[in-house]
Amino acid sequence: MRVHRANTQLVWFKRDLRVADNAVLARAAEQGPVLPLFVAEPELWQQPDVSGRQWAFVAECLHTLREELAALGQPLVVRTGDAVDVLSSLCDANAISRIWSHEETGNGWTYARDRRVAAWAKSRAIQWVELSQSGVIRRLRNRDGWAKTWDSSMATPLAEAPSALRPLENVDAGEIPSVHALEMEPDACPQRQEGGRPSGLECLRSFFTTRGAPYRRAMSSPAAGADHCSRISPHLAWGTLSMREVAQATWSKQNELKAQGTGHAWKGSLSSFEGRLHWRDHFIQKLEDEPSLEFRNLHRAYDGLRPREPDQARLVAWMHGETGLPFVDACMRALRNTGWMNFRMRAMLMAFASYHLWLDWRKPGEHLARMFTDYEPGIHWSQAQMQSGTTGINTVRIYNPVKQGYDQDPGGRFIRRWVPQLAKVPDPFVHEPWNWDGASQILDRSYPRPIIDHLKAAKDARERVWAVRSSPDFRREAQSIQHKHGSRKSGIVMRGRGRKREAASAQLSLPLSMADRDQ
Repeated sequence: MRVHRANTQLVWFKRDLRVADNAVLARAAEQGPVLPLFVAEPELWQQPDVSGRQWAFVAECLHTLREELAALGQPLVVRTGDAVDVLSSLCDANAISRIWSHEETGNGWTYARDRRVAAWAKSRAIQWVELSQSGVIRRLRNRDGWAKTWDSSMATPLAEAPSALRPLENVDAGEIPSVHALEMEPDACPQRQEGGRPSGLECLRSFFTTRGAPYRRAMSSPAAGADHCSRISPHLAWGTLSMREVAQATWSKQNELKAQGTGHAWKGSLSSFEGRLHWRDHFIQKLEDEPSLEFRNLHRAYDGLRPREPDQARLVAWMHGETGLPFVDACMRALRNTGWMNFRMRAMLMAFASYHLWLDWRKPGEHLARMFTDYEPGIHWSQAQMQSGTTGINTVRIYNPVKQGYDQDPGGRFIRRWVPQLAKVPDPFVHEPWNWDGASQILDRSYPRPIIDHLKAAKDARERVWAVRSSPDFRREAQSIQHKHGSRKSGIVMRGRGRKREAASAQLSLPLSMADRDQ
């Protein structure tokens, strides 16, 4: 039986597209009938860091969320428009006095939108209740004890889903808009991951049962990582899975293997995976604490180091996988077709753009953000600056793009898959086709010559970056950044010529298998 909307609670779904372990939904349902809402905001989806592949993933998540909520009695309501306008209209029509949502650490646009919503709600005397759904802490004073607080938060019981939702009268569910309806650019991503909680649960299940055993040794390879990394990152980004349920599932798997006295192959992999769950929120916390890091250098000594307006020819070649460096191009082409890339290669792509091509991190950062189905602003912009050397507190890593190819794709199979123009190049030369006697058959015909001398470019970049770090005021500002954003296990990275100092901890710079400056 449908009921009148007295005391209706509006639940605004944002990056929490699930019913399970959704504290906002559970709490709101205790107070009265629930109007579950998602707002498709055209202005948001026309920002330079979002893309059609991401909306396609979100739309699939919304379809499954609508089905889950309908099974409880009240389907998801979807509206397209400005959030303030939509919320105002629904609150007026349904006499709503309380809005519920999870805290969001999004991009600069969503931050500004939330400020507008807060001002509107205050002017209307409408209570807006925001709850945390992760280990990120709003209005954090400093990082002391952050890791222990994260562990405690993840160990709390999962929120139980409501047993039923009372259906609302005369509330149209609305259409889930298409990419075209949001006036977005076409974005073909033929091998994109499927959205929706069932797909997320299947990723988690298969990772913990079979795929995850070689995770630690496979995660650096773009080919092996595609199979043996968890692949749950887009589901965490859009909340079809909660961080809490993933953390508890990880601990459960570890305890299960310990009780059985088996699973030695799993031990290191699960330990690494657990560390990366901490790592994820650690970096999102940075953006929560300092939203401006999406737009300006964290360490201001780097202002003006690179031209703000990029060399368009270099930028376009990098974006299209046409730099003439086979492993770089293979990674970029794979990303464009799948929407995913393992962490090490994400770091290499960003570092190559920043150091070898000497591009300011903002435009390359926007392109990668659009390519990642799992785009998470807090992680992404922190990493864009880390891999560009502008944080002031992290190890400067200038990846050797040829060496990375030899290390991670020794037989060239990954390169040949994504750069088929190199299919006929003999194995010994597939990473450096310009050294092959038959190079003239291909280079500057079906595949370009390198647009830069990668060794000289790396040397020049290193000189420029270390020149900034040697300035007298550099360390003072770096100490301030470290106090605000750094892991409490780390120190300041100040390794320079003629002397060595220890690198930052794993949570700050995520050291990989090699920590030399030219990886």
